[in-house]
Amino acid sequence: MKIILLADVKGVGKKGETINANDGYARNFLLPKKLGVEATNANINTLNLQKKAEEKRKAEELAAAKELAAKLESVTVIVSVKTGENGRVFGSVTNKEIAAAIEKQFGLKIDKKKIVVADQIKMVGERHVDVKLHPAVTAELKVKIIGE
Repeated sequence: MKIILLADVKGVGKKGETINANDGYARNFLLPKKLGVEATNANINTLNLQKKAEEKRKAEELAAAKELAAKLESVTVIVSVKTGENGRVFGSVTNKEIAAAIEKQFGLKIDKKKIVVADQIKMVGERHVDVKLHPAVTAELKVKIIGE
C-alpha cells in the first residue's frame, strides 16, 4: 500500500516521503496514529502544494535575511559602556548589549543568539562582529565601543 508520511517514522522514512508499506502495518499502525495517509491523487496533490508553499516561504526568508544583512553591513552600532583607566571596559561587551544597541539605534530587532562575538570585547574601539541571520547568510557588523 502506498503511504504518504505525515511525520518522521524511525526506520521507515521522513515526513513528506511516499513509501510502500505492508497493508497490515499501514492499516494497523501508520493510519490510526496519523503518521501517514493513503497516497491518493488528492493527497499527492496536497503534498505537492505544501512542498511548493514551503519552498516559497524559505525563499522569502532568504531574501529578507539578505536585505537585513545589507542594512547591517552599511551601519555602525555605537555601544556606550563604563570604562576604567586606559580604555578598559568593566567586564566585557556581550552580544545582548549589542542586540539592545541595534534595536535602540536602528529599530531592528535581532536575536542575541544570532550575534557571534569571536573574542571578548574588553577595550574601547571599533570591532567587527558576525551576525548569522540565516544558515546561508552572515553579515559583518561594525561595532564601535565608547566609554562613558
